[in-house]
Amino acid sequence: MKKTARLQQLIHGEQCFVLPGGGCALHGKIAEAAGFPAMYMSGMNVNASIFGTPDAGVLTMTEMAENAGRMARAIGIPLVADGDTGFGNAINVRRTVQEYIRAGVAGIQLEDQTAPKRCGFVTGKELISPEEAAGKIRAAVDAKKELDPDFVIIARTDARTAVGGGLEEVIRRLQSYKQAGADLLYMEGPLSLEEVREVRRHVEGPFTATTIELRPLPLPDLRTHQELGMCCVIVPSLIARPGYYESYRFAEDFMARGMDAYSQMLEEQKDHPLYEFRLFSFLGFPRIREMEAKYLSPENQRRYLESSGIYEPATEDG
Repeated sequence: MKKTARLQQLIHGEQCFVLPGGGCALHGKIAEAAGFPAMYMSGMNVNASIFGTPDAGVLTMTEMAENAGRMARAIGIPLVADGDTGFGNAINVRRTVQEYIRAGVAGIQLEDQTAPKRCGFVTGKELISPEEAAGKIRAAVDAKKELDPDFVIIARTDARTAVGGGLEEVIRRLQSYKQAGADLLYMEGPLSLEEVREVRRHVEGPFTATTIELRPLPLPDLRTHQELGMCCVIVPSLIARPGYYESYRFAEDFMARGMDAYSQMLEEQKDHPLYEFRLFSFLGFPRIREMEAKYLSPENQRRYLESSGIYEPATEDG
């Protein structure tokens, strides 16, 4: 089944599912190995993990599409990729959607902020007019029909917390985006679960809303999200954030204790599936070894007998 068709199946399914977020191909492979049915390329995490920049609309369409392509090619599950505002007006949106499709992405998230946009949880957000935003969604839908009608268009509104916004504006915009042909409607920044319920009472079809920033903790579970009428839960940093925290903690520990910290880390992680050179196997080094055995000369294979190393990429037959 095509990845786009599989994503359509997921968003129209009976079970609410999680879209775990990250910013690079390794994050995607981890999500797939853990058993998630799909992956989300978060713009915030592409900025952070690839470019070291804030999520403030500074990346270009080609940078985002290239990264999305790397992620999509690395995994067998569908990838939903952040498309920011579409990187221009409705004409630009057409090209953005088709570049994402050509890159192997299964769905794109498009926002109704002005450009340059910013992370939905950051102050200073402004919106384009609902008419212009709906035009962008129509352009996106027309663009996907030309290449892959199953490609998923996700229309996100930041109207709840943007200048001139509010709950009524969220409802009005999502209804408009639905009429324009969006496959999945996305409310960013609800202030409570009751706000999600109110929006859902007025909005039909596949729907999601960001709940990860609601406080106090704990966050609502999957059953609650499903009861709210959500087909999926997007957690933009689910795969990436634990690594940020642990890398920072370990770097500080190493500066304080030096190689003792590194030795302790190796000892504590020795049973981890990604421990040291097990990462090579996780990333597919044995497959490289199999292709070498199939395509290269017997003389070339002697290098494995005449060299040494900590890791030896084995073939399936050993």
